[in-house]
Amino acid sequence: MELVTPSIGLVFWTAIAFICLLILLKKFAWKPILSAIHEREQSIDEALNKAELAKQEMARLTAQNEELMKEARAERDRILKEAKTLKDSIVQEAKTQAHNEGAKLIEKARIEIENQKKAALSELKSQVSALSLDIAERVLRNQLDDKSKQQELVSNLLKDVELN
Repeated sequence: MELVTPSIGLVFWTAIAFICLLILLKKFAWKPILSAIHEREQSIDEALNKAELAKQEMARLTAQNEELMKEARAERDRILKEAKTLKDSIVQEAKTQAHNEGAKLIEKARIEIENQKKAALSELKSQVSALSLDIAERVLRNQLDDKSKQQELVSNLLKDVELN
């Protein structure tokens, strides 16, 4: 049992060495170790605070980005609606204008056709009357060449005329 139980001297000198070691550690090592641990703790706290601030900033930026996206979508929809309305009005205006121009052209063509028809009828009448006069002149010359035929024509005309 002697090997298991230490002697008083060994315990005394071990205690003295331990106390000296504690004093030396307290004087030279504890302060730097504790200050390093404290600095590390502060840097970790600062990093956590910065991370929390960055997280909040990211959340704020995400919300702001979503708001901007909503505004951009609304603006895009408004612009597309205006463009569609403008397109529809331009198409309708073009249709109306084309219809009016078509009606004017049809009316102009109808008037022109009517004028051409009148001119053709007038020309036809003129040619018919000229031809009739020419035929009548030839017939009369033929009939008036002979004296007896002239007498007969005059008597026939007188018979047709009745006096009242």
